[in-house]
Amino acid sequence: MRDFAAIDFETANSSRTSVCSVGIVVVRDGRMVGSAYRLIRPAPNYYSPFCTAVHGLTRRDTDAAPEFPAVWRELQPLIAGLPLVAHNSPFDEGCLRAVHELYGMPYPHYGFHCTCRASRRIFGKTLPNHRLHTVSAACGYDLANHHHALADAEACAAIAIRIL
Repeated sequence: MRDFAAIDFETANSSRTSVCSVGIVVVRDGRMVGSAYRLIRPAPNYYSPFCTAVHGLTRRDTDAAPEFPAVWRELQPLIAGLPLVAHNSPFDEGCLRAVHELYGMPYPHYGFHCTCRASRRIFGKTLPNHRLHTVSAACGYDLANHHHALADAEACAAIAIRIL
């Protein structure tokens, strides 16, 4: 796969609709050619201590941010016609479907590919686990700022370029 968009969502709480940030990396001809990062006012708009501990975002960071429909109208053209790639794609695809449903937006039925599943096929038991930072290191990519949506999307893109 040479053309795709890597995507990563962070959530404010355990609800899949509570996306609070998104990172997207566009890959064309096997090279990262563009990226976007946006904060999103989550729905419901509260942060669990667990999620904040993971990604560091709080309500103060997103209270002035737009809601998902406005962000998606801006970002959707970047990924038009591209398959989406995520590490643990059921989570990110679940978030994307959930917020489309919440806001009554038609879901475009993106084709999703999972770098976590691909890692299990390619690396098997040669890795201690198949977490994003472990797999990115195995692919020669240094993941700094793990759990920042854009940093995670960049790592996912690097993995996909290497193993998909």
